[in-house]
Amino acid sequence: MKKPAPAAPAAPTEKDQLHPRNPHRAPYDFPALSKASPELAAFVQPNKFGNLSIDFANPAAVKALNKALLREFYGIEYWDIPKGYLCPPIPGRADYVHYLADLLADSNGGTLPPGQDIAVLDVGVGANCIYPIIGRRAYGWHFVGSDVDGVAVRAAQQIEAANPSLAGAIEARLQPARTRIFDGLIQAGEVFDLTMCNPPFHASAAEAAAGSQRKATGLGTGRAPRPALNFGGQNNELWCEGGEAGFIRRMVQESARRPTSAYWYTTLVSKKDTLPGVYRALKTAGATDVRTIGMAQGQKKSRLVAWTFLKPPQQEAWRKARWHSPR
Repeated sequence: MKKPAPAAPAAPTEKDQLHPRNPHRAPYDFPALSKASPELAAFVQPNKFGNLSIDFANPAAVKALNKALLREFYGIEYWDIPKGYLCPPIPGRADYVHYLADLLADSNGGTLPPGQDIAVLDVGVGANCIYPIIGRRAYGWHFVGSDVDGVAVRAAQQIEAANPSLAGAIEARLQPARTRIFDGLIQAGEVFDLTMCNPPFHASAAEAAAGSQRKATGLGTGRAPRPALNFGGQNNELWCEGGEAGFIRRMVQESARRPTSAYWYTTLVSKKDTLPGVYRALKTAGATDVRTIGMAQGQKKSRLVAWTFLKPPQQEAWRKARWHSPR
């Protein structure tokens, strides 16, 4: 008799701060960052409260800030993205990585497995390659980063090639089918300890444009929509048919077709209302364990959902074979 899937996990504990190991918990030290990256200095000026800051509605300023943060905290000397591509806020991206490290440790009796042995698949790596950079520099993980956009793949490859600290640790791989996630990407016999994804948020280009306008209003610009607002983003980075809920549903379905290709499949879930549908899809797919981990940066609340199809004996075999540290 088939064992029923576990009940939907309880709601995550609400948080209001970044992960304790996240190095970006303190306010930005703009004098120190400008010293490390002189390009940033041109954008730093007192804000209306008299504190040093930048105009976060200015894409060039945000890009300069990211370059400074990557240099100061991660030793990345070269980082660039094509015009109009997503320039993500690094503190929140780092949080996802640190909570994944906690998930691995919890799965291994409280001990984080050796970094060089951990393989991670970043679905939608983007031209910015942020998750692999942080995961490699913070924990020594090896990454495959997938994307449906050839320009993004080449940009990520260029970042890896230009930084010795990333050499051989990141493979940017083109997903040839734009409507697929794992199908046609994960190779025969290939396994990952973790997969991660920040799925497209919106369901249409019009919805994405409206979201950009709301963001501009929130930043206090009061201006009409521009082609690229602060963090930018291409269509495939911002929206897809079915939006976040549809993308994650497809991800769950494809993961169920390869239950032993990953120990933990994970994704960010930005909209709380998306969670019930995700839990239903995971129950239907037969996930043996589902976990929801709350995340926050100030007023912005998010969460990641992780699931596995491995039964306890398979989990034990995985730890012995790959992590060298059985529970």
